Amino acid sequence: MAEKEIDEYAEQDKRIRERLDKIGRKIMIMSGKGGVGKTTVTVNLANALVDMGCTVGVLDTDLHGPNVAVMFGCKDAELTSEDGHTFIPVSPRKGLKVMSLAFALEDPDAPVIWRGSLKNSAIRQFLSDVDWGELDYLLIDTPPGTGDEQLTICQSIPELTGSIIVTTPQEVAVLDARRSVNFSRKLGVAIIGVIENMSGLICPHCKEEIPIFGKGGGKKMCQDMHVPFLGSIPMEMGLPEAEDEGKEWVDQVGHPSADALKAIANEINNGTACSTSRDTSFMGTPSCKPSACASCTANCPSRNKGHE
Repeated sequence: MAEKEIDEYAEQDKRIRERLDKIGRKIMIMSGKGGVGKTTVTVNLANALVDMGCTVGVLDTDLHGPNVAVMFGCKDAELTSEDGHTFIPVSPRKGLKVMSLAFALEDPDAPVIWRGSLKNSAIRQFLSDVDWGELDYLLIDTPPGTGDEQLTICQSIPELTGSIIVTTPQEVAVLDARRSVNFSRKLGVAIIGVIENMSGLICPHCKEEIPIFGKGGGKKMCQDMHVPFLGSIPMEMGLPEAEDEGKEWVDQVGHPSADALKAIANEINNGTACSTSRDTSFMGTPSCKPSACASCTANCPSRNKGHE
């Protein structure tokens, strides 16, 4: 890398630090497998946290499938800048700010055909040049897998609070979720917890639960890998239509999936998330309590080892 490029990279790192220092918790939301409802979880957790009185930003880094804007009901918004350098995030509701590549696409049907280097540059530009202001949370929605996008986020945000991993109970989804857990460990990112989405279908007629994709696979994985389990979210009729129309779901009354999402958001908000500044060598071993990354306490062996 040329000296000029090194200087520009360092300057961008500085801007990223300045932007993100104003944000309380920076959380990366991952899924090993596609189609498990990761963006659904991200959008609904954001709305639930806003309903609790938090200020929340959502950064959509799924550049090839940027669907966050649709689910927030702001797909027709355009990317704006007051000075030509700093981008202004879209605010679908009070307390919520959203940034997505979808706001810069003239044709919503146009494919984004980018190599890794272009994707990395776009994500770093979102982090360095978006005026998020002061926020309680920045939820970073990522594409499936453990590739360029996740690696760029981890390397660009050294103070990343942690990762939340979304899976379904199905064995093939759980297998990929295990890779996301190990990715977080290798990168030294604290694992806030795992969410099991599509955990049974609530029959709209008899209200009984039908285990279409099985049930409990995510929770069992957490027990095996010693990571926190944040909860299960059932499938429910009406949710896909609400997302397509950009309507908030977690404000619905009498819906088990909305109640589950609010309970998970409450657990995240009331937990004391670990940071990567502590010693992570105990993570995933019997010495590290399963709740360590969701509610880091004074008697956590990992934390104590880091403070000896």
